[in-house]
Amino acid sequence: MGVILLDHIKHAIFSLLAFMCFGEKLDDVQINQIMDVQHRALLATIRFKILDIFPRVGKLIFRNRWKEVYAIRKEVESVFIPLIKAKYKVERANSEVHQEEEEEKTSSYVDTLLNLELTEAKRKLTNEEIVSLCGEFLGAASDTTSTALQWIMAYLVKYPAIQEKLYKEIVRAEENRYKSITEDLMKLSYLKAVILESLRRHPPSHFLLPHRVTEEMELNGYALPKNAIIYFMAREMGLDSNMWEDPMEFKPERFLVDGETFDITGSREIKMMPFGVGRRICPGYDFAMFHLEYFVANLIWRFEWKPVEGDDVDLTEGLDFTFTMKNPLRARISSRLN
Repeated sequence: MGVILLDHIKHAIFSLLAFMCFGEKLDDVQINQIMDVQHRALLATIRFKILDIFPRVGKLIFRNRWKEVYAIRKEVESVFIPLIKAKYKVERANSEVHQEEEEEKTSSYVDTLLNLELTEAKRKLTNEEIVSLCGEFLGAASDTTSTALQWIMAYLVKYPAIQEKLYKEIVRAEENRYKSITEDLMKLSYLKAVILESLRRHPPSHFLLPHRVTEEMELNGYALPKNAIIYFMAREMGLDSNMWEDPMEFKPERFLVDGETFDITGSREIKMMPFGVGRRICPGYDFAMFHLEYFVANLIWRFEWKPVEGDDVDLTEGLDFTFTMKNPLRARISSRLN
């Protein structure tokens, strides 16, 4: 039968993100509840896009849709606010303890929000505002990371020679195969190349958020009027044959030329932009790359991945919130640690 990887990936990534967000190790029931309501809230941003047009009139014309929006929002609040209030109680209890007696602790995202003060308004954030920010944190990092991770593992299953080459690099970097390899990620250049090649072929979103032209200009012979809305096609850039040799081939080695680190921020040149580039590059791109490197390295280090017999890996895309695999990856897994 094989294992359908996506469900496990989503659960692992969401567990990690929820811990970073709320500072608590939540149980599976809570994680699944957050995953469900957060995913439906993300899909709602696409379904209800029409409500951005003439919002005052739209509230009359699309009354039922607005009711759905409010219902989803209330459901999100019912899940998040108890977690926020629990952190507030801990924060208040800690504030009553002398600094020298307080144990050293790592702050969660919610901790920073509880301590944030809006200078001009001279107030702290409301619970509802914190819910919105937590939703952005979880939404921006969960589906995109799990989608990217599934594509990477799909290519490693489809091309066992690439998987074996990556495994050998990991083994060479490790003296003790039974400890964490987090501290060795910087040594794994082929790992980075595999991840970059997958992001080139399958960025989680095919285009970046739209931008507005601030003044009339000409670009490559095209006149762009002031206030025109433009889209950057991230996937098309990664498949441009003028920029990439054999763009449809999966070749991680293309990112290992001359030993230079590929500049994914676009500060030297722009060849692809899965995270955007420039001033509006995704602020969490380093965070995302670290998580992808960590998960891929550990999955390949500990397990051998093979396709299900008679079931070729299907790289056809399908649209959910991100451009994910139309047919989720199934694989046969065996431990390498025996």
